Parts: sequence; structure tokens; C-alpha cells
Amino acid sequence: MTSLLKRNSDPATRVSVSTLPAQVEYDDSSSMPEPMLMSEPSIQQYETSDGHRLHFRHWKAETPCRGIIIALHGIQSHSGWYTWSSQRLAAAGYDVYFADRRGSGLNGRQRGHADHGVRLLNDVRQLVRLARRNHADATLPLTLASVSWGGKIAAAFAAMWPDEIDRLALLYPGLMPLLQPTALQSRKLKLGRKLDKRLVGVDIPLTDPKLFTGVLEHQQMIVDDPLTLHRVTSGFLNAGRDLDAVVQERCEQIIHPTLLMMAGNDQIIDNNATRQLVARFGSERLTTIRYPDAQHTLEFEPNREIFVADLIEWLSQPRPSPGKLECRTIG
Repeated sequence: MTSLLKRNSDPATRVSVSTLPAQVEYDDSSSMPEPMLMSEPSIQQYETSDGHRLHFRHWKAETPCRGIIIALHGIQSHSGWYTWSSQRLAAAGYDVYFADRRGSGLNGRQRGHADHGVRLLNDVRQLVRLARRNHADATLPLTLASVSWGGKIAAAFAAMWPDEIDRLALLYPGLMPLLQPTALQSRKLKLGRKLDKRLVGVDIPLTDPKLFTGVLEHQQMIVDDPLTLHRVTSGFLNAGRDLDAVVQERCEQIIHPTLLMMAGNDQIIDNNATRQLVARFGSERLTTIRYPDAQHTLEFEPNREIFVADLIEWLSQPRPSPGKLECRTIG
């Protein structure tokens, strides 16, 4: 695996790999070649169980398909933010279906809204089933991948319907954010649900693009992007609380090989609390990778090729043998 072992010269934060019961060493000599030509996605739609038509970007595998990836974005972003990594995953042989969450990105209807958590889970379930239908090879592994707030949906989906996916990738997931609602805000959300006040607008308190990245070019992109979401509804916030409850109550049902990638300088996610929660999963293989100098959005880091190479390496691993517990922590 490339990256941290070569690029981190501080002995205190170099790669450490611990495996139960055996010791594992990575071959750090490999590197991911830069493809000469990058594929462009097709923008498609699918119909949800409540009749909505939602957009997604599809990057078709450029080599014989090695697996399917269903990807979920964060609270403010959309699938278009993740073109760079999706192109490289497609070049590596993965079929990428990157959803725009309802009310986000190219989905203009009821911006920033969702009625409840199960609605968001069902939206993903429809896309998972569409991707499965598009591939005649039923043995292709399907990975549910997510960034930031999308981690709530991904983890809850894995807990609710563990048989419908094969792997779970959580990139700086919003399972345990640093910014939590106050007691008064929580009471207002509970009252809003009780009174069925779903469409009360709430500003997203992430106005500074420096929270996402230290790279000026990407900061400006976030500011200039007309599809960046700045406001959600009380219904959406309660949907997030629904998802949190599912993960807390059913985390032991998340049995899939799981990848957790974290940004060391993250000012949005509570990394320690996230580690503790993910450690409660029922996964037989848990891989944790920490990038010490990263801000939040790994896609926007100056050395972003590192995390994509690590992700592809993880996706390429064989499935663990039944009953084998394996933990790997890198960085």
C-alpha cells in the first residue's frame, strides 16, 4: 500500500499494522499509475419507491469490472465534487454509481429536505438494486461507500439490510460530528416532528470552506458552486437523527469488511468518538487509516492520489475467511 509509510517521516505517526491473530506487513513499493484519459460520467435518473426521480452519476469501469461501488455524498456536497476519485476508481475497474441525495445536487425538488430517515435508506436501496440488475455477474462485490454526512446513511443501510451489500467504506463519516445541537434545538426538533412541521428551514452551520480543505482552489470551488447546499429543513435534520438511532441500536449487525478513513485535522468530525462507535460494529475485518495532515475532504487534499490508492488497495483485498477477526490501523 502506498502513502503514509513513505510520506510520514515522524516515527511517532508512521504506519503501524496490527492483525489478530497474525502480523501483516504491507508492500509499500507499489503505486497507482495515472491514467492518460479519464472517463466522463453519464448522468442518469432512477425512480424511487415514492415516485421521485433522482439523479446519479455513473462512471463505467474502463477495464473488466472488478466490483460495483454505490457512493453517497455529504450534507452540502453532491456527486460532482467527487469526479476526480470516481474517474480513478473506474480506471481501476470499478463501476461507480454516485447518487445525488434527494433535495441535493441535481435534484431540485424540495431542496434540503427529507421526510424521515427510512426515506433516505429506501432511496439508496433502489439504486443498489438498479446497479445489481445492470450486472449479469451476481458474484461482483458491491461496496457501499460514503463521505461525511453520507456515512449516516451508509452505516444505517448496512445495519438494516446487511445482505444487500458486501463491503462498507466510511470516509471521514459524519457519525459523530463535533457540532451537536443544543438542548433547546433538540427540543425544537422533537416538537417539530410531533407537530409535523417538516419544512422549517435551517442554515447549515458550515459556512467556512476552510473547514473542508486548506487548498485555496477547492475552497473557491465550494463557494462558487451553485449546487452547494446551504440550507436544510427540520425534516432533514430529524431524518439524520433517525439514522443515528439505527446505527446506535443496530451497530453489531454491521458485519461487512469495513474501511474507516479519517482526516487528522478534521474540524467537523469527532475522530475519537467515531473510532469508538465503529469499533462496536460486528465486522470481521476493520481497516482504519488516518491521514495526519488532512483537513476533512480527502478529495480536496494536495496529495489526494494517496487516499485513492489506499481505497483501491482495500477494495482489491479478498473477502475474509468466516470467523476471522482482523483489525488494521494505519497512521
